[in-house]
Amino acid sequence: MAPVDLNRKTAGVVLPPSVSNEIWSKAAEQSIIMQVSGQMSVPGNGMTIPLISGNAQANWVAESEEKPVSRPTLGSKTVTPYKLAVIVPFSNELRRDATALYNTVVGSLPGALAEKFDDAVLFGPAPGSGFDTLAAAPTTELDPADSYGSLISALSATTGADGGVSAWVMSPAGEIALLGAVDGNGRPLFTANANSGGSVGTVLGRPVYVSKHAGEAGTPNTLGFAGDWANDSKYGVVSGIQIKISEEATINDGGTQINLWQRNLSAALCEMEVAFVHKGATKFTRMTD
Repeated sequence: MAPVDLNRKTAGVVLPPSVSNEIWSKAAEQSIIMQVSGQMSVPGNGMTIPLISGNAQANWVAESEEKPVSRPTLGSKTVTPYKLAVIVPFSNELRRDATALYNTVVGSLPGALAEKFDDAVLFGPAPGSGFDTLAAAPTTELDPADSYGSLISALSATTGADGGVSAWVMSPAGEIALLGAVDGNGRPLFTANANSGGSVGTVLGRPVYVSKHAGEAGTPNTLGFAGDWANDSKYGVVSGIQIKISEEATINDGGTQINLWQRNLSAALCEMEVAFVHKGATKFTRMTD
């Protein structure tokens, strides 16, 4: 039977008196989508956003001639927030005797929400209607033999769809592909030099954001995304990330009912209601190998 909680006997938990309270933990990555996209206020019941998909067109008018009449193309888009949540049960003894470990695990829970949110936005599926994804974004190839030309192609793909690129969102593999790009003399294209340039800060004047959330294994592999995130996409969180601790609730773990009070357990709940919307998946491009 699988353990119902994290306790002092859980594999990997070593707490002899000589061990420091400092717990080394891999920092949870924050949402890359929330870093590059615009932010909007969204109520819990969702909302409708008016869209102007085509502007009125002006024209030249000769003296005494009638002025032209033109109308913008209007539409609307429904935005619906959905709830992301995770519960982690602990024994009260572990919470008491391994405070640093407990705090580190609880502190990492928002990162779990961020990773799931990014995955839904970039690759789908959406949690429901009124939540946009980039699953249908067109693809461009990041050719290691012509990285510069590949990035121009990605930029061209977005501008051809009346979009643009405000930032490059790259996976670690995508960043490595950019770091490996060299000119005819073997000098790096996207860093100042091999000694001091350990990361790619900007490409074609646009900032580069690196996150493991931006990559996906497949045929081909996804290395990153490009688009005008600042103007063509927005996210909204209804009331921020909520973390709640309970010692008396009953939780359902895959069909097994666990009474926390009866077992001397506590559980950390982390949740948020979040929405995402864009002006069209074709305004973005997925970069593959």
